[in-house]
Amino acid sequence: MPDVELSDDGQIVTLISGSGTRTRFHAIWLRDNAWDPETRSAGNGQRLIALRDIPPDLRIDRARIAGSTLTLDFQPEIKSIDYNVDWLLAHGYDNGPGREAGWLAPGTETWDSGLMSAIPLADFNRATADGGVLRNWLSQLRRYGFGKMTGGPVEREALLKIAALFGYVRETNYGRYFEVRTEVNPTNLAYTGLGLQAHTDNPYRDPVPTVQILYCLENSAEGGENMVVDGFAAALRLKAENPAWFDVLSKYCARFEYAGEKGVCLRARRPMIEVSADGELIGVRFNNRSTAAITDVPFDDMATYYAAYRRFGEIIDDPAMEVTFKLTPGECFLVDNTRVLHARKGYSGAGSRWLQGCYADKDGLLSTLASLETEIQEAAE
Repeated sequence: MPDVELSDDGQIVTLISGSGTRTRFHAIWLRDNAWDPETRSAGNGQRLIALRDIPPDLRIDRARIAGSTLTLDFQPEIKSIDYNVDWLLAHGYDNGPGREAGWLAPGTETWDSGLMSAIPLADFNRATADGGVLRNWLSQLRRYGFGKMTGGPVEREALLKIAALFGYVRETNYGRYFEVRTEVNPTNLAYTGLGLQAHTDNPYRDPVPTVQILYCLENSAEGGENMVVDGFAAALRLKAENPAWFDVLSKYCARFEYAGEKGVCLRARRPMIEVSADGELIGVRFNNRSTAAITDVPFDDMATYYAAYRRFGEIIDDPAMEVTFKLTPGECFLVDNTRVLHARKGYSGAGSRWLQGCYADKDGLLSTLASLETEIQEAAE
């Protein structure tokens, strides 16, 4: 186990590994993240105190390690608190200089057409009956932002059973779910036989739906194959080619709008490539059909912006970036709508093509996955 070092002023605790790696923690952070019964509820893990309850002149006057437990004595509270060393190291924040914009969260894996031979896949009946199968599939969805499910019932609203495996349907102006088939006078181009460029759905919403499910009920028409593209891979390819183009698409907001039906006028203002305050790549919004006039880019940067926008679209359209498949009745696919773009090839009027779609949210998916992973960890212990 590591050794421990306390600064002279009692404000910094340093864990020192056997190899000499030093991981520092501030006294205020340690006190705020205590797990003693007076600080955290044993039932739900929520804090029982606010930051105002911690003395502003807080300090640590003693630190020692015994086995896997670090014990700290806090003043002026006159309070001794135990910490699990492994938990501290897993939550360390002493990471050195900030990272360059465009880094990916741990466990995220980008992909291109090579994923065609290894599409994340699960059988509906097995995933419903076996938590391990469901866990593995959800884990792949988290990693790749995309997955297929086969063997589902060929019946209306079957897609709602898919959503119920991990979360809840997010209702929109399109209803709890929507039909994807040719219509006369359609309110959306998705309801025609036209091919659609790879896009993320509903960029005109804020927040955008974070998971989309498309479920096949009929598919005898010629054509109509589905395609998916990893928006993170496309964004990082753009960055590698021209960092200034990545920067301009992440620096300035595009505008998106939908007013295709009576009583609906949805608008959002977000970057096409979204990074967090510390540079993590967290989202892509790309939908040419719903892009409104872009007015938030300064005049001197507009030409560069459009050059970047054009190239980003070319990368997305590159067949080397896409995974293509044709759904059969009872099959569906899911995408992380903040990351993965989906498309459709055009199809003829002969035969029939009927899909149903709905939206859900990624927090439900990640919550279900975390719960299943915790069950496995607890069983192993």
